[in-house]
Amino acid sequence: MKRAFRLVGATGIHKGDREYQQDQVALLAHPHHKGCVLAVVADGMGGRSGGRKASDQVLLTARQRFERYAPQVDDPAEFLENIVTEAHIVIRLTALSAEEEPHSTLAAFLINPSGTCHWVHSGDSRLYHFRNGRLLFRTKDHSYVQALVDRGELTEAEAQNHPRANILLGCLGTDSDPPAALHTIENLQPGDVLLACSDGLWHYFTSAELAAVVDALTPREASEFLIEKARARAQGSGDNLCLAVVKIEAASPSHASAV
Repeated sequence: MKRAFRLVGATGIHKGDREYQQDQVALLAHPHHKGCVLAVVADGMGGRSGGRKASDQVLLTARQRFERYAPQVDDPAEFLENIVTEAHIVIRLTALSAEEEPHSTLAAFLINPSGTCHWVHSGDSRLYHFRNGRLLFRTKDHSYVQALVDRGELTEAEAQNHPRANILLGCLGTDSDPPAALHTIENLQPGDVLLACSDGLWHYFTSAELAAVVDALTPREASEFLIEKARARAQGSGDNLCLAVVKIEAASPSHASAV
């Protein structure tokens, strides 16, 4: 970005109608590089303790690596892939030592001070890029129903409520290496909104609905509204849910987060 911009962000989390919380979310500002931000969503799976251990490990790995990340020197895609790989290995070791089957999704976006944005995701937690109320791009789930959509056997609408929608083809903690799908936004602009969320949230909204909400409201207001609306639409059977929202706004140089 050539001009001064401001990053406004918020997170939200709710255990839904489950007995315990296995989702985790973090929105981190770099301790040494102004305008460098990392958002991470992790949806843990594997029982009361196993799933939470897995999602906690994703966030711990992300925090530790982000503290050492140097945006002028380090490769952002490699940085994000390393979070996936390292968290996966530790989760697998936890499974061996604790006789549990912990797994986790991961969806993360990294904003660099230069104005580029880099994504990685594994599983069915999603990342969205909106601009002025329109969807520009979203991730494709590593799931059974997404594979059916890709083959033309289901529509997106049919996949939303498919009885096997919760079957993943890849995530962290499985016997196989996890997928790590990457995406790059070369130049963030005012009016852009980035959203990372678990399936407990996106399941209840179309992309158009999400676009309209994050465009009209502040990140904090949008987080609160989306959680409340998802809870209402779940009608007592909602999963854990979490989200991170970052909005890019024009700002005077004196108030800018130098992105």
